[in-house]
Amino acid sequence: MDLAKSVLGIELGSTRIKAVLIDENHVPFASGSYEWENRLVDGIWTYSLDEVHEGLQACYADLRRDVLEKCHTELKEVAAIGISGMMHGYLPFDKEGKQLAEFRTWRNTITAKASGELTELFGFNIPQRWSVAHLYQAILNNEEHVKDIDFLTTLAGYIHYRLTGRRVMGIGEASGMFPIDSEKLDYDEAMLQKFKALTGIDLRAILPAVLCAGENAGTLSEEGALFLDPSGNLKAGIPFAPCEGDAGTGMAATDSVRVRTGNVSAGTSDFAMIVTDQKLGVHREIDMVTTPDGLPVAMVHCNNCTSDINAWVNLFYEYSQLMGFEITKSALYTNLFRAALDGDPDGGGLLSYNFFSGEHIVGLDEGRPLFVRTAHAKFTLANFMRTHLFSSLATLKIGLDILQETEHVPIDKLYGHGGFFKTPEVGQRMLSAAVNAPVSVMETAGEGGPYGMALLAAYMIRREAGETLPDYLDDKVFKDARSSTVMADASDIAGFNVFLTRYKKALAAEKKAVELL
Repeated sequence: MDLAKSVLGIELGSTRIKAVLIDENHVPFASGSYEWENRLVDGIWTYSLDEVHEGLQACYADLRRDVLEKCHTELKEVAAIGISGMMHGYLPFDKEGKQLAEFRTWRNTITAKASGELTELFGFNIPQRWSVAHLYQAILNNEEHVKDIDFLTTLAGYIHYRLTGRRVMGIGEASGMFPIDSEKLDYDEAMLQKFKALTGIDLRAILPAVLCAGENAGTLSEEGALFLDPSGNLKAGIPFAPCEGDAGTGMAATDSVRVRTGNVSAGTSDFAMIVTDQKLGVHREIDMVTTPDGLPVAMVHCNNCTSDINAWVNLFYEYSQLMGFEITKSALYTNLFRAALDGDPDGGGLLSYNFFSGEHIVGLDEGRPLFVRTAHAKFTLANFMRTHLFSSLATLKIGLDILQETEHVPIDKLYGHGGFFKTPEVGQRMLSAAVNAPVSVMETAGEGGPYGMALLAAYMIRREAGETLPDYLDDKVFKDARSSTVMADASDIAGFNVFLTRYKKALAAEKKAVELL
């Protein structure tokens, strides 16, 4: 294995920082990871930059160990690197590089006023988690730090800057900061001017410059090499792809960057990305972002997916430990997910709301995990698990209905990726029941975002003249890729619809729980 020809992708996700090395055939062969969790501090969902630094270095150190074990050599050089992270959020810095406010992640629902006013001003949906919504809310709050902002970026943009010294980012990541003009492949100029007239702030002066997939986004600096690998083994000068958000890397990892393709990422949060070539109306439930090469994408993003499932599995794990059972968490997840297949089609009358945080699609600024049943509901383990799996997809389904039924957006193929799909068939069948369409999962889906980022970096250094990203992925990466496709049966689909009707009808109970608890 010639490590100098390998390509590295790193993604700072919600619950894990992961690094993946791919070979010249785009096959992953080594990885490293670091687990972490966001914290609620003074009402703000955040991660400290100290932990960002420590986690990134620990993840890379874990990758080094894996390479040494598998290749019997030290990792010193790769052909290209790409950084990805959770999209959106708020990371402001002054001229000296000092952080001016806590990192406000995508999970926060504290910008409702700003989001609403900007949506009306632009005639374009600005979700609460977008960077510009956080900035404008800080202005509305009269926060002292705003006047000192010299650089406003995302988590991926910050790490890219620390490693290369360049204030740039991929167009897909940029589209979660401020609206993009997909014809000019840059921030929308008319909206920039409207924001400047409203606030006096020239966003071009503080936002990262926009780059498209395939463009060079700088090289690893001497300082960046030591920051990533304090051991001093990693060489400087390695070219960097434009950093991207987890939505863009998910599209790349599932070969879903061509018009009329789509993918669903399901983990801590879940979101559907549908590449479209038609102009859509303004819907507060639908974000318009872009592919890594700038095509418009209709995005249904939900803040809550598997966190509540994880909490229940942890409870079952505690019980198994108490009883002296020898079972791994991985096996427990697999068995519990499989149990859901034996449940009643509608979950037996049980009801669950998985809201750890607010959820804009159903009008919640805060969340309270809630499990409810009537005295006559069929309270079995299979129904319990099926209900929680259905609950994790419910708000996604509500948003997708707008795309499919109101806007009539066609979808030729839908791929799933993320932890929700790790157990074969189960997650696919639940999602297929929700969307009434076949769902495919690729063999490499488990590698997820860092794999997608590595592919984007490989495209930058290996594409032929004039070769588009969709063609590169189709012809060079996924031509012979193996995948499995599942289509839910009629009873599953009907069962999910019954569940969703019950779910919508009782939403007032969740809203009351937020009010009272």
